[in-house]
Amino acid sequence: MLQEGDILFLANNLSVIDILLPIGLILLISKMLGVFAKKVGLPQVAAMLLTGLILGLFYQFVPGIKEYIITDNGIDGIKFIAEIGVILILFSAGVSTDVKQIKATGISALVITFLDVVLSIGLGFLVAGLVQGFEGEVSFMNDTNGNPIYVSKFWSNMFYGVILSATSVSVTVATLKEIGKLNTRIGTTIVSAAILDDVIGVIVLSVVLSLGAAKTGADSPIAITTLFNNIGINSIVSVVIATVLFFVFVFILGILVRKIFNHLEKKYPHHRRIPIYGLAMCFILAFVSDKIFGIADITGAYFAGLILSGRTSSSYVERRADIASYILFTPVFFAKIGLTTTWSMIDPSFLLFGFLFLLVAFVGKGFGASIGARMTKNTWKDSIRCGLAMVVRAEVCLVSAQKGIEAGLINPNVQIFLIILIVVTSFGVPLLLKASYRKEIMQENLLLIDEANKTKNENNIDTSSEVIDNNLNNEVKNQEKAAN
Repeated sequence: MLQEGDILFLANNLSVIDILLPIGLILLISKMLGVFAKKVGLPQVAAMLLTGLILGLFYQFVPGIKEYIITDNGIDGIKFIAEIGVILILFSAGVSTDVKQIKATGISALVITFLDVVLSIGLGFLVAGLVQGFEGEVSFMNDTNGNPIYVSKFWSNMFYGVILSATSVSVTVATLKEIGKLNTRIGTTIVSAAILDDVIGVIVLSVVLSLGAAKTGADSPIAITTLFNNIGINSIVSVVIATVLFFVFVFILGILVRKIFNHLEKKYPHHRRIPIYGLAMCFILAFVSDKIFGIADITGAYFAGLILSGRTSSSYVERRADIASYILFTPVFFAKIGLTTTWSMIDPSFLLFGFLFLLVAFVGKGFGASIGARMTKNTWKDSIRCGLAMVVRAEVCLVSAQKGIEAGLINPNVQIFLIILIVVTSFGVPLLLKASYRKEIMQENLLLIDEANKTKNENNIDTSSEVIDNNLNNEVKNQEKAAN
């Protein structure tokens, strides 16, 4: 029961005390599991997701948990904090985007990205359509009165494809770095294509959300899309115009912001006020993109990071943002996914969709990227490696799914299959990549051993020559001494 003086926030009289214990458990368990995940070679994301799954199972099936430990109000508070985590994750992804590297790899990365994104979206759309149909409407959420909210099956199917378009670059980079193949031709191409995947994925996500969602930023009375709709302009045309205006706005803002940061970097190099200004811009642009342009807030956050990428202070801003994010907001976001996965409500027929969804998740990226790499004159072996590397999914994939669930476009139970996809690809792809390079690494090691032995022999010869020369010099000196 609420006491006088309790701090309240949100619309349902949520007390801060409701979230203290759940957040403490999330941080403690995710850190403990994170240490274990690091030892077995899994990313930290897997540990955070597992934390949420464990707590979610307790929340749903263990008596007394809902009443005393993780209450319904506590879940609402976790959702609130998780939304900030989403913003920070996309901001960090934008800051870490290396535009120069994309330019350096040129047409190869672009072809790979185009093929794997188109194939992933197309196969995702097809599988969803075969299961739930292509025409009519479907409902995955209710309004505040409990009435179902219907969305177009076409846009719902499309969004399932959008989820599959994202690629995680972090796992692949770590693997290629470990085996010394990051700076090879195919290594740089893979990284550039993965970065492009995220850029294109965020743009497509925003457009599909704006066109198909039951609830979007277009609900705002000051949104450009709302104003256009009020004067009779077609909704699709409104979204296209708003999207174009958003990118024009970001381009102009980017020029201004980069000039400001040039001044700040010279006057206050590596000062904490720089990442603070960066985070401020992240939150403001996220708000503007949603409320003014009717585009997803994560798009604004991502492009705020993109504006700050490639600068002398970029790595510093990224580190500071990651510290703020990974201490609290990111673990809560990933744990929230597991907590809100409703195991008892899974429709058995949805299991068929889940199996097919996982299948096309591998085929779309793997086949599309491999063909794209081969078309740009990479060897078949390197092309297959590229396909393997692009299959990995992680945080951006989950963020996209969360946005679709909140908008009522997709079934919330898809999260279960995404978690399986993330764990399998994060663990399996590094093993397969390492195996594909095993012979080359062995040959390189043999060459290094031969060179080392050759150098050693040469050193031995030089040493022997020095010994002989010293002996001769000593003998001469002794003879001279004896003569004297």
